[in-house]
Amino acid sequence: MLGVLDSEMIFYGYGLIMKRLFKKSILSISVLLLGGGSVFCQNSLPPVFSVDQGNDIVASILNLKAEKAFEVQQVPDNKTDWIKHKEELRATIIEKANVAFFHDLPLGYRETGRIKQQGYTIRKIYFQTRPNVYATANLYVPDGEGPFPGVVTMMGHSSSGKLADAYQSLGHTLALNGYVSVNIDPWGAGERATGHGAFEYHGASLGASLMNVGETLMGLQITDNMRAVDLLVSLPFVDPEKIGATGASGGGNQTMWLAAMDERVKAAVPVVSVGTFQSYVMNSNCICETLIDGLTFTEESSVLGLIAPRALKICNGEQDSNRAFYPREMLRSFQGARTVYRHYEAEDKLSYEIFDTPHGYYPVMREAMLGWFDLYLKNSGDGTPKSERPFSVLPESELMVFNAGERPREVVSTADFCYNQGISLKEKAYLMQPEEAREKREILERMLRIPDSYLHKVHVLTDFDNWERRILETTSGGLIPVLVYLPNKSSKEYVVMSSAEGKNNLSEELIRNTIQQDKGLCIVDLWGIGECNSFKAEKMEGSHLPPFHTLSRSALWLGTTVQGIWINQLNTVTDWLRTTCHVQHITVDADKETAIAGLLSATIGNVNKVVARNMPLSYLFDKLGKAHSLSMAWHIPAFLEWGDLSLAAALSDNDITVVNPVSMSGRELNEAEIEKARSEFNHFKSLVKSQTKLTILNRQ
Repeated sequence: MLGVLDSEMIFYGYGLIMKRLFKKSILSISVLLLGGGSVFCQNSLPPVFSVDQGNDIVASILNLKAEKAFEVQQVPDNKTDWIKHKEELRATIIEKANVAFFHDLPLGYRETGRIKQQGYTIRKIYFQTRPNVYATANLYVPDGEGPFPGVVTMMGHSSSGKLADAYQSLGHTLALNGYVSVNIDPWGAGERATGHGAFEYHGASLGASLMNVGETLMGLQITDNMRAVDLLVSLPFVDPEKIGATGASGGGNQTMWLAAMDERVKAAVPVVSVGTFQSYVMNSNCICETLIDGLTFTEESSVLGLIAPRALKICNGEQDSNRAFYPREMLRSFQGARTVYRHYEAEDKLSYEIFDTPHGYYPVMREAMLGWFDLYLKNSGDGTPKSERPFSVLPESELMVFNAGERPREVVSTADFCYNQGISLKEKAYLMQPEEAREKREILERMLRIPDSYLHKVHVLTDFDNWERRILETTSGGLIPVLVYLPNKSSKEYVVMSSAEGKNNLSEELIRNTIQQDKGLCIVDLWGIGECNSFKAEKMEGSHLPPFHTLSRSALWLGTTVQGIWINQLNTVTDWLRTTCHVQHITVDADKETAIAGLLSATIGNVNKVVARNMPLSYLFDKLGKAHSLSMAWHIPAFLEWGDLSLAAALSDNDITVVNPVSMSGRELNEAEIEKARSEFNHFKSLVKSQTKLTILNRQ
């Protein structure tokens, strides 16, 4: 479906973007190149095109694709079609987010302490959410025998999780009003961080690393929260037929997904979290709010519709600074959800309210939540707001389930989980049979989500200072700026050179050596890099998010990956070189994340040789370094389930040279680690009877 949308880009608003781009390039090029400069001088390579601050091509095309997807993903207008769509949608969400169900798994409920408050008690607990994985939580229990309604209270993106004042407040006020509230630390946050007591953001590259082992942060949270429902319904003082769910921001997002997936939730109140999936594209939302391929099969209105006919009240803030949660975006999804509620004649159970507040779960919103839960979980009142009773938040240290640094191994961090799962997957891959290994190329191509995009047109710009300048325009709207060194153009052996930092960061010595060997040289800035960068994405990420946070998430929502886009672009460039310049041998010379694309393009494309600089030798999580060393461009969903870079190299049947190999955290590898990687490669080379020659040059 999105392939059709891609091809349409050329004929819609994209044409205007192209005209502005080329007009700007041609008019400004003489000014930009005054004085020229030697080809051997770093940072002096001529620009292929110039884009002013009004022409962010990458952002414009992504936004156009998201807009088209929103138009396509409409809620069925009759109940019969909706019921069929509902089952298909639910199954697809479970598959894409990798939601797991462990309702029969023992809860292993354990307490480490209790805090008595006026009218209720706070229990410090942990319980099993998946085999051998425990979550930390606070359980707020009203005084009395019950049974009470129960509420799963989900945290947003506070690094301290359940301990933060805003989320404590929900537990306090719910307990004071006769609800049992389980406040669960989100996966990777609070007491579930890498180091116990050293709170950290659970998203970005850390949370994205879960994709490499076949999981998603969204799916793990949905599973955790369903287990929190399991916990509530197991308690003798909770009424299992009266379960609610609430949270703000990321916690509100979890509220929607939990209620959509678990029909035991009878009433839900997501706060400052409902917008449109379209608005998630080119925005800074967390990786836990990322559904892989999401916009290729649904929009938020349909996910909200999965909650029907159960009670749903949406709360948004008029002053919210995140455009994904602007009231206008929420209302677009609300209208679609209302169509579904009408199918069930349950419009009275769907409501929204917009508050004159910024992003957050403010007292006025908590009072609206209490009134809504009273109506639908207690059959009391008319759903209007209920005044809070006074309470005081507690110091974070008092609510911790464990003393700092004393967390048991069962409470698994993201780092430990990714490492343990990675080891298990690599051991399984090592045992694959030859026939299974030989099928891996085709599987890899599908897994990379490579766009169905081809060369559409070559735009010829004036040559400058021994450089031929071209823009390769693809059928999906992509623009690839290319420099070809003219004196060596007739060579039959070419080096396609690219850098994760952009062409102006290429080594002067590297360029000189290539030219002096009389090899043809083609320099490319890939999608999101150098001349193809998105200043809007960079602004969105600021200094607190890793590079490609915005573009990687946007690509995943739209059904592709950064690596897939880069591989498609490298294939487009190499095909063009072979056709136009009659090149017979092509080497891709790239670094860091782009080196991975170079290697994978050799595995499934027409590259003859790869020189990979400062590239990880494995997707195995490195617990000795930081997950944020590489950008988010390197993550590939389920890559370690497929195999690893050693298998990809073996399948390439080409010469692979890795210069200065590193771990996924950017840490320099020792000789033992390099030898282990070499041994693993040799195993797969023998398995698939490959002709690949692997050379590893350390610290060159």
